[in-house]
Amino acid sequence: MVLPIVAYGHPVLKKRGIELEKEYANLDSLLENMWETMYNANGIGLAAPQVGLGVRLFLIDTIQMFEKEPEKGIKKTFINPEIIDEDGKLWSYEEGCLSIPHVRADVSRLSKIRISYFDENFKKHIEEYDDINARVIQHEYDHIEGKLFTEKLKPLKKRMLKRKLEAIRTGNVRTDYRMKFYRV
Repeated sequence: MVLPIVAYGHPVLKKRGIELEKEYANLDSLLENMWETMYNANGIGLAAPQVGLGVRLFLIDTIQMFEKEPEKGIKKTFINPEIIDEDGKLWSYEEGCLSIPHVRADVSRLSKIRISYFDENFKKHIEEYDDINARVIQHEYDHIEGKLFTEKLKPLKKRMLKRKLEAIRTGNVRTDYRMKFYRV
């Protein structure tokens, strides 16, 4: 089932997620729905807060970014992840977010990460990623920490985006996927 994606301005996007218990009700269904939701919106990553759930869970599929070399990409579920280390060169890349449609901006991040997480079977992993795989993980990890990529932008760029962000927050935006807006 395709779930609505929570839009910029919703409080769940600003809260640090709580750990997901192994006995979390209907986890398999949730994961299936999140994958379907992400692909329906043409995304490469989706975090639980983006579907209104304040838990430490996200999934990514960067294989679709590597048309000629799909083996460079990854398709994984990350439950209760913790970034252990970030290293490498600081590099800038244009990012976007399903919760902030039609907004893209250059974000600087370190090129390598080491992360601990559980997969969908609650098997623990400690792995290292670099380049675009690391970046997508960092972006989704920020979501479960209650952070958005727009917070990493320079002040001038933030000011330039203010009107667009306000339009999203108030529901004055069109997308090809279902969205849920926060009403006070």
